[in-house]
Amino acid sequence: CICLFRVQEESDIENTEASRMKRAAAKHLIERYYHQLTEGCGNDSCSNAWCSSSRGSHRLDNNAAAVKALELYKINAKLCDPHPSKKGTTMNHCVRDDFKGVVSIEKVYEILHICGEKEDYSPLIRVIGRVFSSAEALVQSFRRSKPPTKEELKSLQSKDEDKDEDEEEAAACSAAAMEEDSPGSSSRLDGAASGDNDVGKLGPDEVSVDIDAVRRVYQRLLSNDKIEAAFLNALVYLSPNVECDLTYHNVYSRDPNYLNLFVVVMENSNLHSPDYLEIALPQFCRAMSKLPLPALAKLARLWSHYSAEQIHRIMETFQQLITYKVVSNEFNSRNLVNDDDAVVAATKCLKIVYYANVMGGEVDTEHNEEEDEEPIPESSELTLQELLGEERRNKKGPRVDPLETELTIRTSDSRRPLIPFEEFVNEPLNEVLEMDKDYTFFKVETENKFSFMTCPFILNAVTKNLGLYYDNRIRMYSERRITVLYSLVQGQQLNPYLRLKVRRDHIIDDALVRLEMIAMENPADLKKQLYVEFEGEQGVDEGGVSKEFFQLVVEEIFNPDIGMFAYDERTKMFWFNPSSFENEGQFTLIGIVLGLAIYNNCILDVHFPMVVYRKLMGKKGTFRDLADSNPVLFQSLKELLEYEGSVEEDMMITFQISQTDLFGNPLMYDLRENGDQIPVTNENRKEFVAQYAEYMLNKSVEKQFKAFRRGFHMVTNESPLKYLFRPEEIELLICGSRNLDFQALEETTEYDGGYSRDSRIIKEFWETLHSFAEEQKRLFLQFTTGTDRAPVGGLGKLKMIIAKNGPDTDRLPTSHTCFNVLLLPEYDTKEKLRERLLKAILYAKGFGML
Repeated sequence: CICLFRVQEESDIENTEASRMKRAAAKHLIERYYHQLTEGCGNDSCSNAWCSSSRGSHRLDNNAAAVKALELYKINAKLCDPHPSKKGTTMNHCVRDDFKGVVSIEKVYEILHICGEKEDYSPLIRVIGRVFSSAEALVQSFRRSKPPTKEELKSLQSKDEDKDEDEEEAAACSAAAMEEDSPGSSSRLDGAASGDNDVGKLGPDEVSVDIDAVRRVYQRLLSNDKIEAAFLNALVYLSPNVECDLTYHNVYSRDPNYLNLFVVVMENSNLHSPDYLEIALPQFCRAMSKLPLPALAKLARLWSHYSAEQIHRIMETFQQLITYKVVSNEFNSRNLVNDDDAVVAATKCLKIVYYANVMGGEVDTEHNEEEDEEPIPESSELTLQELLGEERRNKKGPRVDPLETELTIRTSDSRRPLIPFEEFVNEPLNEVLEMDKDYTFFKVETENKFSFMTCPFILNAVTKNLGLYYDNRIRMYSERRITVLYSLVQGQQLNPYLRLKVRRDHIIDDALVRLEMIAMENPADLKKQLYVEFEGEQGVDEGGVSKEFFQLVVEEIFNPDIGMFAYDERTKMFWFNPSSFENEGQFTLIGIVLGLAIYNNCILDVHFPMVVYRKLMGKKGTFRDLADSNPVLFQSLKELLEYEGSVEEDMMITFQISQTDLFGNPLMYDLRENGDQIPVTNENRKEFVAQYAEYMLNKSVEKQFKAFRRGFHMVTNESPLKYLFRPEEIELLICGSRNLDFQALEETTEYDGGYSRDSRIIKEFWETLHSFAEEQKRLFLQFTTGTDRAPVGGLGKLKMIIAKNGPDTDRLPTSHTCFNVLLLPEYDTKEKLRERLLKAILYAKGFGML
């Protein structure tokens, strides 16, 4: 059915196109009869009785000539060929007299038809040059037809219904043309009637341009190289004037229809071609980036009604420009990509497309988590800025994009965009971006320096993670300086780190008690750099000890025997246990641990469904989130929604549901008041499914999750985490990647102490490692780096070093997990290397001083 509908729709478009061309041809013929009757063909010896050049003809006034021209058209009367002396003037006269500085689709088709007959497109090229190089003309062109008034509708209904439609249209066009020749008459250029297209109804943000007509004009004209060159040249001339208008003359506030100009130009499907990338498109992007915020929002709302193919075309146009500029220039720390106006402007324009992509897809703006009732406690002590008499910058809260605020939508509201978010990432840009400089511009927020962190959609997860790393480190150094200042001013004991001293056998008790004290007394200490010490062990924490600490804590916390989290064997995921005996404080501490892992750049082996990360970003769980968190329940509820029989009679279920607690006892819950008395029917089953999902994902674990989120925000509340990352990227940030590409690790590994890529022992080492089973490879990764997960970006981003640790020996290989260094003796045989390496990774536990 869909295919038939599309075929029918395409057929209708073709018929409409043919009808337009037919009417334009009819209008042209009637005008030729009219000019023949009033001006003649220019041949003094003409014998045509209906030509004023004929000796026997009678002069007619304009009205009589108009009526007679229509009659001659109906009977297909003879038309004179223009005399050679008038051939050059007839066509130019036709175009020149009718052309009033703006165009419609009918006018373009008419001129195209005339040019086609004469095989001379210079008049059309001149018209395009005049209209598309003038902001005033382009804004007024291709206007939508105004809906007819009631009086006009009655008048139309009273007309002869049997009258030929083409003749009626031609007569109307002819009369309009002849009115222009009459003294005192005013010209009227009707906009093309818009067909049924994907931007037909835009509510309060409706634009006055007929987008469907613009697309048809481009489709007809862009196939001609000479005409396309006219569009290109006109855009080069237009863009600087538009930029000036928007920068200095505030033109949009005076005329909101000024936005039509950008709509019309962006419909050009050839904008991404090489001819435009050098001058025309960069200039136009600079002009578009000057639009005020309301105009940007209106353009995003308009584009959100476009199809996925149209959005992809516009996105690709800006991406092509960014890539072209990046690869054709040599950007480095002295020549920053942030200083390239074209790249910056195209990125700002791409942001409009990004939000249009969000709004045009599946969006959920309703199910939002409530904010914490109690604010996160701040330190009772003075901050460094307050000690110096300055206000604290971060009190204004986390950054929010102004366009996001104007549109009242967030990226986290998106359930499925029109095109994947990954399409907006520009890898060549990420490769040349100096992230330390970009982060500085992001924090300083100066108008003359642009930061790509303000457009995080264009950055990949690796680049954003680096920006987050800088932010966390700078905050750690800031807390360290504050501590030093306290020790000088108030005589306090110097404690620049968040120190945790724990016993390996009592790690949960020691760690959580210490963290609970810090969270109550001085939460700001949570933002100091973590320093872990295992009691009785000599390891110095340069990152590796912290990694093992987090892994041991996670293993204990998610132990099903403790009962804080329930484990699903089918999904291999953990979920909050609604029947847990642990108090809210315990869940708060787990949230703190999760936040500390991100803050200290450590990867955790946690297995939460995606809905947990969506909830951390402020979104409630809904029915579709059950698909990965509880697929069995999701499938059952989906079948309920799709059931074609009588739900009430066949299934006999009510608005009361049951669950089992830790001991297997059933617990009943009413989704509605007196739910056991309310049957589920075909009419209310959608409500039942929504309420069921609301209970399972939100209400049943409300206390546990709020405490968990509160602890997480204690560490990350001032971080740009929510601004930079989407929920799926948060999961990657916390958990790393389970996909281990050891070939990529081999390619990026460095060597020290006398080893090189060509050393015998190194070749044998990689042959041995590649032969390991999957679990053995994970153990090796755990032994060398402190975690069995790959960092954001994969193992290729892990900078591992293999260093020589003496000649052949019976000693086992050792590692510095803080620095991802493997100390490998030069074993004599491959068999001995394999045996020693396996023993090291299978029995590795604890830290010591080498």
